Amino acid sequence: MSDQTANLEADLRRVPQLADLATEVIEWLAEHVEVTEYAPGDVLVQAGAPADRMFIVLEGEFRRQGDTGMPFRLHGPQITGMLPYSRLKNYPATAYAVVPSRIASLSTKFFPEMLQKSPELGQRLVEIMSDRIRENTRIVEQQEKLMSLGKLSAGLAHELNNPASAVRRGAESLREAVTRLSEANLRLNHQLLDERQLAALAALEVEWLNCASSSRPDPLEQSDREQAIADWLDGHGVTESWTIAPNLAEAGLSAGQLEEIAQPFPSNALGDIFRRVSYTLLVGSLVDQIENSASRISELVKAIKEYSYMDQGLVQEVDLHQGLESTLVMLRHRLKSGIEVIRLYDRTLPRICARPSELNQVWTNLIINAIEAMNGKGELRIRTAREVDFALVEVVDNGSGIAPEIQSRIFDPFFTTKEVGEGTGLGLDIVHRIVREHSGNVRFESRGGETRFQVRLPLERKR
Repeated sequence: MSDQTANLEADLRRVPQLADLATEVIEWLAEHVEVTEYAPGDVLVQAGAPADRMFIVLEGEFRRQGDTGMPFRLHGPQITGMLPYSRLKNYPATAYAVVPSRIASLSTKFFPEMLQKSPELGQRLVEIMSDRIRENTRIVEQQEKLMSLGKLSAGLAHELNNPASAVRRGAESLREAVTRLSEANLRLNHQLLDERQLAALAALEVEWLNCASSSRPDPLEQSDREQAIADWLDGHGVTESWTIAPNLAEAGLSAGQLEEIAQPFPSNALGDIFRRVSYTLLVGSLVDQIENSASRISELVKAIKEYSYMDQGLVQEVDLHQGLESTLVMLRHRLKSGIEVIRLYDRTLPRICARPSELNQVWTNLIINAIEAMNGKGELRIRTAREVDFALVEVVDNGSGIAPEIQSRIFDPFFTTKEVGEGTGLGLDIVHRIVREHSGNVRFESRGGETRFQVRLPLERKR
């Protein structure tokens, strides 16, 4: 035996799956493999090339860049490439050396002889293939979750941006309105109004604030009122009437009412009186806007927390309707463009013992599929009911439906009807797996422009 062959056999022994094989098996491998050295940057395989060789990384390091865009590192000693019984036809990624490396490659034409020589090695290589499939599946599932999270995050950012911007604009306007109100009050202090007039002014402000909170006039009607009020103010010597008229018109006042209101006050005080009332109304309106926007932000934060079940136990008693509503809030940005949501809830359903964050993944995938089937416009019905010992959750859409020829494959991993790059084909596989792990089942019917997914979960289930 030459020193080169002895060194190769020693290198093969350092591979964990080969370490304890019989001497004749190692000798056979050493005779049939082809050893190649690679400098940094040299390509081992090109993406799409025929998968016709098994690689034993003796030393060094390779990086492979797949079409998923996710990098992997291959360190020696390690077995990779084409393996026995694998259905791989082409290498999915380009691999290149990052340090000086050495590889022993075995052509697939020797696989039958290798398996006959050592069935034990064949079993170990199958285990490597199974581990590789599990790892790839895990990575793709993570990618699916990241894609879903990215879409949800983008939608939530848009939903949060609107009320947050409204709060900021409201705060800026409120600061200016308070300044104008203070200036009007200072001028009124020099008007020497008596107690009767001050009381009338205070009552006037309360009355108009109440009117403003309940009055929402038609935009055209309000525009006419603003013009009439501005004309009245101009006629009574009130300057900058265009800054006062909108708030008075929004409170529901008319030019005729201003004439009656002005009776108790001196004419030279009317400008500051109406400015004070106008800015008081504006302050009240801005406070309402800020409160509503802050409530909207709080509602979204609450929905996010309920959707993810942060700071809560993994398994707990779950209100299915709360999970469905939190999911609908998270997806509101995709629903409000033309989808009508119809809720048919059986509120008598008891809580069930489940992992709530996982169930929310189920509702998210089913609702997103329904939205996409309807191209963003249609009717989405969500129904809950009790069926003996099971809780039923039904998601129904009136979209394009599922073609009969692909219905048998709809839950298969990696099967998708979407364009390349738009889906991984794991959404319904995840739904099926999560429901099964909750001892439930999921079924669907699709015909005549209606697709109905039904999830059944046991009402009684041990923690």
